[in-house]
Amino acid sequence: MTLADSIDALLPQTQCTQCGYAGCRPYAEAMAAGQASINRCPPGGERVIADLAALLGVAPVTLDPACGTHHPFEVALIDEEHCIGCTLCIQACPVDAIVGANQLMHTIVTELCTGCERCVAPCPVDCITMVPAGRDWQDDDANAARTRFQQRNTRLLRRHDEAAGPAARTLANKPALMATTDPQDKQQRIAQALARARANRQ
Repeated sequence: MTLADSIDALLPQTQCTQCGYAGCRPYAEAMAAGQASINRCPPGGERVIADLAALLGVAPVTLDPACGTHHPFEVALIDEEHCIGCTLCIQACPVDAIVGANQLMHTIVTELCTGCERCVAPCPVDCITMVPAGRDWQDDDANAARTRFQQRNTRLLRRHDEAAGPAARTLANKPALMATTDPQDKQQRIAQALARARANRQ
């Protein structure tokens, strides 16, 4: 087992990218190379910082506030009434925890959600919120999330023949999907959904 492997085993595998890297493994490799500090993982918080400090033989430090804050485990929840089926959240999810299809309502499989929040920003109708999970994130969750993340990346590489980064999850890389929707009709549906979402919030 390499040093990067040992470090990666301590990370929560939420793949949230708040550390500034494309996922937990790249962050682990940067730490192993001495290129990143141990305090850049908000989901892991003080516990992960302490574990990393012990492994690397360095003093624990406080979480870097530039990366975010630690809080109890949350999962994403889709307001299915306002979902317009745009698939942007599906493409953003690093662990395939969202089920749905183009122009059909999406839902989140709570048991698979890592709470990374990466689905929230892309939603054009602001119908995804983070809610308390009611449980702690466990090592078994992390191991399962790592496996799903790796499987997703393998699938994207095979489908797109390119790095499975953000570009591989954009609508531009899914011409078949784009072809099924008239652009003017799609924009009109988004505008209508936005209006409904705003009215609902008022």
